[in-house]
Amino acid sequence: MKTSLTNAASGITRRRFLGTTAGTALVVAAGAPGGLRAAEPLKVAGIYTVPVEQQWVSRIHKAAGIAQDRGDIAYVFSENVSNTDYARVMREYAEQGYQLIIGEVFAVEQEAREVAAEYPDIAFLMGSSFKQDDALPNFAVFDNYIQDASYLTGIIAGSMTETANIGMVGGFPIPEVNRLMHAFMAGAREMNPDISFQVSFIGSWFDPPKAKETAFAMIENGADMLYAERFGVSDAAQEKGILAIGNVIDTQADYPDTVVASAIWHFEPTLDKAIAEVQAGTFKAADYGVYSFMQEGGCSIAPLGTFEGKVPQAAMDLVKQRTDEIMSGAYVVEINDEEPKSS
Repeated sequence: MKTSLTNAASGITRRRFLGTTAGTALVVAAGAPGGLRAAEPLKVAGIYTVPVEQQWVSRIHKAAGIAQDRGDIAYVFSENVSNTDYARVMREYAEQGYQLIIGEVFAVEQEAREVAAEYPDIAFLMGSSFKQDDALPNFAVFDNYIQDASYLTGIIAGSMTETANIGMVGGFPIPEVNRLMHAFMAGAREMNPDISFQVSFIGSWFDPPKAKETAFAMIENGADMLYAERFGVSDAAQEKGILAIGNVIDTQADYPDTVVASAIWHFEPTLDKAIAEVQAGTFKAADYGVYSFMQEGGCSIAPLGTFEGKVPQAAMDLVKQRTDEIMSGAYVVEINDEEPKSS
């Protein structure tokens, strides 16, 4: 039997109840010191189809951990959930009374939205290639729109390739990946319009050996710089003594002589916005993608670390100029979701 989320004493839903009580920073509680106590943490569940160590999911997991450490949420998660099991796990968390469920539904869009429709008083914030549907008001979408940072790392890559041949290995040619590759390519062409790109997708979100072998083939075909959208690519670059650009997370500590720069995704602005909306009782169908933009603090370039002072000054000057322009709105990085092709 579906668990009711109705507060029997007042006849209002738990989500509305959150909007009138837990949504405030402090609430009155009889007997508590000074008559005040902290709001109850929001119950949040994460559902992931890959290990939480995987780049993309790791950023969601990290943001949730930070929110939990602040005391804003009580967080649990399930990882390595198969596509066929995803809807079932969503229902289990919904039945257990979790108030906000986060995850990624790229391969289970229809099923996930059907589950959300069954639990209108629970907020769902899901990574998706599609937009929100106003007819499903409790289902919001997000994606890592970190094209700003990807573009800037492309400028750095374009200044450091000597063969003007860059290899790019991605998981699947979906908008979330495509837009980052296009932005990176645009940045590289700022430094050298004649750069050629080898583009390949491995058909998996987590297959480091396959990504590594694909990268090896690109190196054999002349690439001296790799765009590491997937794990395994930087390993190939390291073994062959060439350079790489990271994506979503900073891996330079693991590849100090290989990874020049990385476009970092910060999921905190996205999650914090959702938490605030649920607490206020105002969560609705919306596209949270904008909170990944650099202007919102959703992305950045990782520190150059061991490559500090090794990137041509002309490139660093352009990175600084474009960063300032992006933050002011004077320069807008194009969002191109079409599948990129080799040149």
